[in-house]
Amino acid sequence: MTAVPFALVPASYVYLLREGGSGTEVLLQQRGPVPYMPGHWAAAAAGHVEPGETAYDAAHREALEELAITDIELDFAFTMQRSQFGPPVEERVDFFFTARSWSGEPRIVETTKATALGWFPLSALPEPTVPHEAHALGQLFSGAGYLTFGWPPERG
Repeated sequence: MTAVPFALVPASYVYLLREGGSGTEVLLQQRGPVPYMPGHWAAAAAGHVEPGETAYDAAHREALEELAITDIELDFAFTMQRSQFGPPVEERVDFFFTARSWSGEPRIVETTKATALGWFPLSALPEPTVPHEAHALGQLFSGAGYLTFGWPPERG
C-alpha cells in the first residue's frame, strides 16, 4: 500500500464559559458568509495555528483578533483529531481551550466573518452548530484528553 501524502492542519478553539440560569453557558458566534459552514454557530474565537506559534499562543491571538479580549486565562480541555477521508487528503488536529476569566467585553471584531454572538446553555446549543464543535461541546467536561471526529465508529 502506497502512503498518500496529506496535510496536517492545526487549529485552536476558545470557549468562553460562564454560569447562567440554566447552568454553564458558552459564548458562540454565528458564522457569516464564509466558505466553511456559513450560518452555523461555532466557537466565538478560533483559528489556525500559524507557523512558529504554539496552540496556546494561537488561542490568545484569536481571542484578541476576534473578540477584542485580553488577559484570558486558558484551561486546556482536549485535542481532537479530525478527518474527512476524501480528496484532498487532509487531517486536522484541533486544540480546545476554555476560559472563565478575561479582560474586556467580548464583541465581534471581524464583522465580515461573524454575524452574531450569543451565550447558550451547554445543554441547549443553537441550530445549526458546526458538527465537530457540537461533538466537542458535548464532551467538554468528560475528562477525555483526546477525541476523534470523522472516522467510522469502529475506527474512532
